[in-house]
Parts: sequence; C-alpha cells; structure tokens
Amino acid sequence: MRRRLITMKKDEKYMVLNENEQFIIDLLRHNNNRMNYKQIQIACENEFEGVRLILKALKEKGYVYFDETIPGFSSEIELIREA
Repeated sequence: MRRRLITMKKDEKYMVLNENEQFIIDLLRHNNNRMNYKQIQIACENEFEGVRLILKALKEKGYVYFDETIPGFSSEIELIREA
C-alpha cells in the first residue's frame, strides 16, 4: 500500500496527516468506514505502535468518532470525514 501525506485546509490552518494517521483512515475506508479497535490494532501491529494515541489525534482532528476519550478494545471506530 502506498502511503502519502495529506494536507488539508481547515479554518485557515493546515492540518497534516502523518503516514500512520493516513494508514488508519485508508484502513477504515476499505472496511465500510467502521471497524472495532481490536481489528485496527491487529491490522497495524506490524506497521507501527501507538494506535490508541493515533486514533485519539484523529478524533481531535474530526476524522473519526468513538464514544470514549481513548478507545478501548471493544470500541467501535467510525470514519466521519475523508482525508
């Protein structure tokens, strides 16, 4: 899978997604925009660490939604904005 950085203009600020954030967004997009945390963790385990913190950052940027502040193993992650 080819990874790239995405720059997006929002509220006169540029939001840059790093490779790991883009990887998770692409993963969600290819899985009907919804996965549970455990599935994402398994898919990312050979790529990088820190999936919970990356998901928290994506939530703060408005790309994903989940109920908790930091996702748990049973959390459902939903892509709410395309990169």
